[in-house]
Amino acid sequence: MAEGKLCNRNMINTEEELRTLLADTSGKQYYSEMMDLDVDRDKLKATLDKTLKSRLKTWLEICAHCGLCADSCFIYLANNKDPKQVPSYKIQSTLGQIVKKKGNVDNAFMRMTMDTAWAKCTCCNRCGMYCPFGIDMGVMFGYLRGLCFSQGFVPWEMKIGSGMHRVYRAQMDISTEDWVDTCEWMAEEYEEDYVGLKIPVDKKNANTIYTVNAREPKHYPEDIGEAAALFHIAGEDWTVPSEGWEETSLAMFAGDWEACKLQVQSVYDAIDRLKPKRMVVTECGHAYRATVIEGPYWTGQKSGKPPVESLHYVEWVAEALRTGKLKIDPAKKIKEPVTYQDSCNYIRNAGLGDTAREIMSYIAEDFREMTPCREHNFCCGGGGGLNGIGRYREERNIGLKIKRDQILATGAKLVISPCHNCWDAIRDLEEVYHIGIRWRFLKPILLSMVIIPDHLKPEE
Repeated sequence: MAEGKLCNRNMINTEEELRTLLADTSGKQYYSEMMDLDVDRDKLKATLDKTLKSRLKTWLEICAHCGLCADSCFIYLANNKDPKQVPSYKIQSTLGQIVKKKGNVDNAFMRMTMDTAWAKCTCCNRCGMYCPFGIDMGVMFGYLRGLCFSQGFVPWEMKIGSGMHRVYRAQMDISTEDWVDTCEWMAEEYEEDYVGLKIPVDKKNANTIYTVNAREPKHYPEDIGEAAALFHIAGEDWTVPSEGWEETSLAMFAGDWEACKLQVQSVYDAIDRLKPKRMVVTECGHAYRATVIEGPYWTGQKSGKPPVESLHYVEWVAEALRTGKLKIDPAKKIKEPVTYQDSCNYIRNAGLGDTAREIMSYIAEDFREMTPCREHNFCCGGGGGLNGIGRYREERNIGLKIKRDQILATGAKLVISPCHNCWDAIRDLEEVYHIGIRWRFLKPILLSMVIIPDHLKPEE
């Protein structure tokens, strides 16, 4: 069979195609068809010839197989230091072989490569910090995922996620009407507690445009209300766009680079339309990376930067606390031991470790660092899309052991995690290992301790 009805090399570009794929519960038919999916060797070779540039070629050639990347990988450590989990082995046995054989590989090899690219690496980039040659395995695995995607060898959930971005410009099926209705609903809910609260939609020339993770309007609308309340308390001049409001990119996890560009361009178009002074990204690490770090290159921004200054939510919070726009009631600071999960995407890859600690200095009396921490911290265990792929749930759960042990070593039962993927992984960690912890975003914690100005309090 050249290509299947569901598992093929076609992009998902319509709602009908999405519904058809979604109807295949857990991807049963999809993965069955994948067993017989042909490899288009000519296309794979042509893709290599066009896209494999000097940097990746050099990295593949200069790897000394020294093994210094091994202990940097949480998956290697969690799997009893299995030599096949060493980052250099994983990339050389997949991408290295594809390059060596000039794309002349078969179905079984591509299925093995898919399993390696999504179940054995979260693209956390930690190993790159310890490589003596500066080889960035996260970039290499990202490229490998793109090759797999172009051949149809991509996890079912990632094919769906890529399609969602193509159809809705969001990782979930949320229309413009759904989004605007959710904002209006949350404004009504939270105005009862904060006099005059509004969620301005499509306000031009605001100081701040706020963009979110689609899971918030879909599953956690209160997160939008909490953000609105904190902006309101801080006196922020802000808005949300009716279109281009979604920051995340499952297309990036899937290796669908065309959809990555489409997604980010929708955000940049909103910025161009509304002319804000800056952008604030919600509590999500990969959303920040996709739109602020990678996005400028996907969309051809000559500056290598987004159209306006762009901040992760922790940067906005630290600024608001530092300038006194948000004031903390000392009596309401966190008294119990608390630790902080450093997200790979905005701590390791964007250098915001000090910013996170600044926030903790305002809100916690007994802050305890994980070991290691900051840019040396381990991945939560579910990044790179691993949280959401049912096929690899067992592998994900094994990987969670490293984060489990890090948290237990702090003695803290509360973990602050301003990142959706990290939040999910730590939630699931508790469900799997039952170590008695709680996990929180910043917004509800701040609202529980911030001083509300009298003029914003409702009448009794």
